Amino acid sequence: MPFPDLGAAILRNLDPEVAHGLAIRALQWSPLPSSGSDDPVLATRIGSLALSNPVGLAAGLDKNGEALSGLSRLGFGFVECGSVTPRPQPGNPKPRLFRLTEDRAIINRMGFNNEGLEPFAARLKTRPSSVAIGANLGANKDTEDRAADYVTGLRRLAGLADYFTVNISSPNTPGLRALQGRDALDDLLGRVAEARSGPAPVFLKVAPDLTGAEVEMIVEAALAHRIDALIVSNTTLDRPASLKSQYAGEAGGLSGAPLRERALAVLRDAASASQGRLPLIGVGGIASGEDAYVRIRAGACAIQIYSALIYEGPGLIGRIKRDLADRLKADGFSSVFEASRTLR
Repeated sequence: MPFPDLGAAILRNLDPEVAHGLAIRALQWSPLPSSGSDDPVLATRIGSLALSNPVGLAAGLDKNGEALSGLSRLGFGFVECGSVTPRPQPGNPKPRLFRLTEDRAIINRMGFNNEGLEPFAARLKTRPSSVAIGANLGANKDTEDRAADYVTGLRRLAGLADYFTVNISSPNTPGLRALQGRDALDDLLGRVAEARSGPAPVFLKVAPDLTGAEVEMIVEAALAHRIDALIVSNTTLDRPASLKSQYAGEAGGLSGAPLRERALAVLRDAASASQGRLPLIGVGGIASGEDAYVRIRAGACAIQIYSALIYEGPGLIGRIKRDLADRLKADGFSSVFEASRTLR
């Protein structure tokens, strides 16, 4: 998808999955200048992970860790690759990716298509060091023990990523979201805790289709099992009545602008439940500095973007950072982290 802004406009006229593949190739091979240093006011941290800016790339763009060098030069504070499963899998049948242009949205039912752990691990061994790189872990569709798949991923990639995300919230692998129930979650997170080695923090990514009580339960389970942060949230199965695109009825997870308010509401539920005990990362419908600032003031110490890049191009990253820096300074904050601790 994104590569530079004019290229992004051209890619939007191609089949979405073809455009995605071309963008990955471009990010692999095109020489990109560094985006430069960040304004100190953008500094933040997610647990033990110190970042020069809070704008991260959500998982899904670089599923196989192929374009980390190019992505690291676009100005992100952190880049999350994956989801990766222990064994390679083709994902769901095509077509499985749809642009809802009128709605500034995307529907995908990719199904964790990826090359598996071994090629992923090989690429992480040569990852750039200029930006924090995270590995998003998933489970194979046909596995009998999903928790074991997460443990396998964590152990195989130990020492190769700056952080790990346990993704139990994709709607495109049957039964995966059932891991958000308390018994299954305790089993999963208990086994993940036992498998951890080294200093890399472990995050948990949750769905936006949760009640306040479910969010509170997940926060308490995460704290009980030493999860370092919560990523709020993944794509939604909901279909707002406001959708205009001909693709609105396609199955899969909806992301982009229509997810904005739902994702913000779940973030606020998580902030209320955690009371500062668990770092939060805001995701879903973020397309401007204002959107990012609202998430930060709602309790997120960092944010991630993806769908907005498809429509805005990678210049969006710099625009968000500049606007966010201006807003932080206008309100008297010395850093993003400080602003995230002062809720409104």
